[in-house]
Amino acid sequence: MTVPGPAITLHVLPPSPPCRTVEAALQLKGLAYEKIDLTPGKHQEVMAEVYGPDHLTVPGLLIDEERVHGSVAILERLEQLQPEPALYPPAIAEAVHEAERWGDGRLQDLARYLPWGALHFRPESLGTFGGGTALDAAGTDFAIKVIRGTWKYHGLDAKKLYDGLQDLPALLDRIDALAADGTIGTDHVTAADLQIGASVRTLLTVGDLHPLIEGRAGEEIARRLFPEYPGLVPAGALPAGWVPAR
Repeated sequence: MTVPGPAITLHVLPPSPPCRTVEAALQLKGLAYEKIDLTPGKHQEVMAEVYGPDHLTVPGLLIDEERVHGSVAILERLEQLQPEPALYPPAIAEAVHEAERWGDGRLQDLARYLPWGALHFRPESLGTFGGGTALDAAGTDFAIKVIRGTWKYHGLDAKKLYDGLQDLPALLDRIDALAADGTIGTDHVTAADLQIGASVRTLLTVGDLHPLIEGRAGEEIARRLFPEYPGLVPAGALPAGWVPAR
């Protein structure tokens, strides 16, 4: 007799890197789930209602009546629920946990807002993030409103965008180092691979960042684990000189 598994519901915002991370982990574990795409701007109200007033960000996961919030906590809970394949292989578990927490920090922050920063200069490109093409004039007017709202939501301004771009090379160097010591980038996909790979794949939606990322460990992991990923802001969108040379 087959015992049915728990009912799993995933609450996400489609552009969110940690949401991509959790969905990839669910698929890797072979766990059936329902995904609910929330509406940007209104998602905080839903998250507060379901996960509590202190948990306004995505992702969130319901396992029957159990509420788990945040990608790190969710991946750890999935490991308990379905141990194989292991997201934290015993031989390198400590290193994977450390790399996962690192990937959930500054790298993920940049992945959240650098694409929105680039979209400010090429708002018609927002249409590609839904799997379509560049927007027409009316669509671009709407995109400008969305982008302005998102800049406000992230507290984004030109200096924050510029400073984030300057931080990126050191973060990519850290990813290279993690791959070199075998913590990420092997045939065995870990929680750190998923956290870091989702963020790098999101950064690859900005054409101006390709020279910094292409040919590095982060790109290989990102494109292997997240091959289908809509959206591209063409190169040349960001102001000249803002993206550091490699």
